[in-house]
Amino acid sequence: MNKLFKAKGVKKPNYTLTAVLMVIGIFVILGPLYMAIVIAIKSPNEMTNVLSLPSHIQWSNFTKAWNMTDYPQMFLNTLFITVVNIIFTIITNSMAAYAITRQRRKNKFFNLLYYYFISAMFIPFNVIMLPLVKQINTFHMDNVIGITFLYIVFGLPMNTFLYAGFIKQIPTALEEAAIMDGATPFQVFFKVIFPLMKPMHATVAILSFMWTWNDFLMPLVLLSNPSQQTLQLSQYVFQGQFSTNYNLAFASYMLVLAPVLIMYIFFQKYIISGVVSGAIK
Repeated sequence: MNKLFKAKGVKKPNYTLTAVLMVIGIFVILGPLYMAIVIAIKSPNEMTNVLSLPSHIQWSNFTKAWNMTDYPQMFLNTLFITVVNIIFTIITNSMAAYAITRQRRKNKFFNLLYYYFISAMFIPFNVIMLPLVKQINTFHMDNVIGITFLYIVFGLPMNTFLYAGFIKQIPTALEEAAIMDGATPFQVFFKVIFPLMKPMHATVAILSFMWTWNDFLMPLVLLSNPSQQTLQLSQYVFQGQFSTNYNLAFASYMLVLAPVLIMYIFFQKYIISGVVSGAIK
């Protein structure tokens, strides 16, 4: 048997190299997280060695960071933008992708529309940032509602690309059977196609959540009212003219990171299954 494996060129796995790579990966991922936690629970006098554990845990850093950033209000703003964006992104983007995918071979307009959306993926936000700010101010959309609408629109190119690849795998016979039973186009989509796209809905929801929750640049240039800022934008309060309070800043970073970690702990089953199923499709 060993000779047979050698003849076919089958090599044994290198467990030593695998173990070394795993250790390196653990340090690369957990190292920055360890530093962030340690700095967040230290006092400013103990910052000479950022890797050492504190002599006394400063839980007051989190209380001060909570108050300085007005965490409850900023959290509600960010949560509203994220949740509304995910709901309307899944509904509207999947509808657009379905119409484009099914019609692009029959109609040149939909084929052109598909490539128009895909081409938008290659345009950096920095290129359109200044004209967008001017336009948003003109239409008085420099608020939470306006930026939520923009997240839905800007996510359309990438989500169209993802949904289109998934919809191609769904047999058209299902739609034809529903139409023969008297279903309208909307009924075909919402009762037949939409439920079949659950794996891709999960993938799009994950990507939309991570993008919206962690985005800093768009709220920075678009939100003009301080009471409507997001959690990421509120971190600016720790940046002084001549110094930065790293202990409070990192405590605030941990507060911002906590909802993401909690969501992953409770929904990791659906996150992993959605990504894997979407990749297989």
